[in-house]
Amino acid sequence: MTTASIGLARALALGVPAALLAGALGSEHIGGLYPCEMCHWQRWPHYAAVPLALLAIMLRDKSVGNLFLWLATLAIFVSGAIGVFHAGVEYGWWDGLTSCATAGGGSGDFLTDIMATPLISCDQPQWTLFGISLAGFNAVISIGAAMVIAWLIRRPTR
Repeated sequence: MTTASIGLARALALGVPAALLAGALGSEHIGGLYPCEMCHWQRWPHYAAVPLALLAIMLRDKSVGNLFLWLATLAIFVSGAIGVFHAGVEYGWWDGLTSCATAGGGSGDFLTDIMATPLISCDQPQWTLFGISLAGFNAVISIGAAMVIAWLIRRPTR
């Protein structure tokens, strides 16, 4: 592996999940798209990938740094795999594990929060572009990025 390719792999391992989380949180808090339970499931591996990628960047020791880079890559891939499952539920290809989830409230009054919180169904995409839902985009971007990062890590030295 070349120094340039490992540097690019580290940058992608940090940048891709950070950008996808920023998009997810922005669509929620700015765009008003409430996430369902499976949307949250897709975020968890990205939340793990960011600190793993930071450790890969900070720990330049080849074996330790590469271990964290591989773990970040795996986390990104797992988010994409969950995205494939969620997109399949949205497209009706298979049944989901849950039928719906709710967005969290915050007034401090539990009953008021429950009554004011919209029910979000995991099998109905809130937004699509060219027939692809946010879960579908996460699947394509995350799996694609994980494959590119793995290729960069394994890239032979010239």
